[in-house]
Amino acid sequence: MDIKTKVGHKIKELRLNAGLSQEKLALNADLDRTYIPSIEKGERNISIVVLEKLAKALNVSIRDFFDE
Repeated sequence: MDIKTKVGHKIKELRLNAGLSQEKLALNADLDRTYIPSIEKGERNISIVVLEKLAKALNVSIRDFFDE
C-alpha cells in the first residue's frame, strides 16, 4: 500500500471516530466536499497545507495521520 492510500485510510478512520460525515469534514476543513472521498481512497497527492486543514478539522496532530 502506498503512502497516499495509507494516509487516506487513516483520515477516514479518524473522521469516522470523530463521528463526521465527509461533507462535514470538508466544511470544517474549508475544502470542497467532493475532495474528501478521493483523499480517503488515496487518489490524491495532497499538500501539507491540506493535511494541516484536515488535522485542525479533526482536532488531531498531523503526526496522527502517519501512526500505524
